[in-house]
Amino acid sequence: MPTMNSGGVIKWVFLCFTAPCLLFAMCVHASAPSWAQMATEDRLLYRGWWPRHSTPSADGYVGAAACSKCHGEQAATQKNTPMGRTAAAAAGSEILKSHPQLTLQAGPIGYRITTSTGGNLYTVNDGGRTDSVSLTWSFGDGHVGQSYLFERGGTLYESRVSYFGALNGLDFTPGRKLTDPKDLEQAMARPVTGSEVVRCFACHSTASTIDDKFDSSRMIPGITCEACHGPGRNHVIEKEVQQFQGNGGQHSETIFDPGKLAPLDAVDFCGACHGTYWDVKLQGLAGTAKIRAQPYRIEMSRCWGTKGDARLTCVACHNPHQPLAHDLSAYDKICLNCHVTTLTSKPTADHPGPACKVATKDCTSCHMPRYEDSTMHYTFTDHYIRVVAPHSSYPD
Repeated sequence: MPTMNSGGVIKWVFLCFTAPCLLFAMCVHASAPSWAQMATEDRLLYRGWWPRHSTPSADGYVGAAACSKCHGEQAATQKNTPMGRTAAAAAGSEILKSHPQLTLQAGPIGYRITTSTGGNLYTVNDGGRTDSVSLTWSFGDGHVGQSYLFERGGTLYESRVSYFGALNGLDFTPGRKLTDPKDLEQAMARPVTGSEVVRCFACHSTASTIDDKFDSSRMIPGITCEACHGPGRNHVIEKEVQQFQGNGGQHSETIFDPGKLAPLDAVDFCGACHGTYWDVKLQGLAGTAKIRAQPYRIEMSRCWGTKGDARLTCVACHNPHQPLAHDLSAYDKICLNCHVTTLTSKPTADHPGPACKVATKDCTSCHMPRYEDSTMHYTFTDHYIRVVAPHSSYPD
């Protein structure tokens, strides 16, 4: 049997990476073992549904409108979540429409995005040359930021600048700043190709990965129902048949229900785009770059333990069908599912957490502090739940 180390990491996973091919074959089964904490790329080797999964054809996708016939309430609110609005055609970007001219001057390089009823135009000038192109895609709903892609010669490019909500304007796209670009083309953008473009669109859209390749022909911008639940065509047919037969309440095996995943799997599920424990480790992320990998940070928490707790998964606190709750008190009931409420009460089996000596409300304001990511111009909540000493620095 595999064993756990003190950080909740399965030692057998190391063997899968380092041992000979025979052991690797033993590690890869028809379906992922429920106890396994895994990198997303390994999860995608299995044929069951998982976020970012490739499908052989787009024919299985039916779109959110078909889902809304039975799940109207969830579909109506989900489309207004940050996930639901995380990608759009640039021509439909509300940020660009409400900001008809955005500019940034960086030394000799001038950047400008102009938007009008005729569309948008991204222009870069180095004092001698000027290049302009229409933007194709926007990523992000804008409350934190919004980045842009354009297509030229059959290749997608990421613009060197992005919009940031805190600035109400442009700055360099995170990690893309160049102090001395070699030419106008490099100052303007960088190409996004191969596995990177597959991954980008897989986390910002639905039905974009077909036969392990990026395919925009039937892509649905944003994370919609089928991005998490899998292609819905067979499920819709099944329910129509059941309704015709008068037995529509039967349990369905034709659609994936991530709500039934074990805690470790559930956090890895969201981590496919938000950063699992092993995704972060294998990418070598360091410092505050990790703060946006919320699943990774959750699993660092003492509350999480070694096998996880269903009361502390991502969806225990955040309903993916609803906009994010910003009222801190909305999360208190989650904390009090595990912690006793008074200092005189002793922890129990189902409430193993002791009472807080300071307060019983707005728990996250102390135990999930916020830190600024300067590249994003935004202060993010740290999902590493802990007792935070006054004036303590960000724990890597």
